[in-house]
Amino acid sequence: MGQVDIQLTTHLPPQIRVLEKEAVGEGFRFLTRLIAEWHSGINRFNAPGECLMAAYRNQQLIGIGGLAVDPYAEKNMARLRRVYVSASSRRHHVGQTLVKALVAHAALRFQSVCLFTDTAAGDAFYLKCGFMRTDDEHATHVMCLSNI
Repeated sequence: MGQVDIQLTTHLPPQIRVLEKEAVGEGFRFLTRLIAEWHSGINRFNAPGECLMAAYRNQQLIGIGGLAVDPYAEKNMARLRRVYVSASSRRHHVGQTLVKALVAHAALRFQSVCLFTDTAAGDAFYLKCGFMRTDDEHATHVMCLSNI
């Protein structure tokens, strides 16, 4: 399948529209929101500790994900946002590699990372990545970074 290259990015990759189209076809609109928020300036993952990472294989964009300051938390918590991997690249550790890189970046500044998913596949994936379920009204999963 080839090596996965995870890159910090300060711009939306031009190939993001290909991933967006695929995501919309699966019923996911969060890449559409990522693009709209990026272009409007609402969220560019550029606050202290935040980042946007892209996953490439053979210079082809196959995944993307962001790390943001959690707007709902009072404590030092980051939030994984807009994580998506192309269907053809799933089950090849691309998502785990991307999430691991985002969590490692989070550990430089934050004490924990949370996220929200509303799918059974997302739940299983994030549990496999080391997150734990939480009862928070704004998050479904959390990871304490002192444990990594």
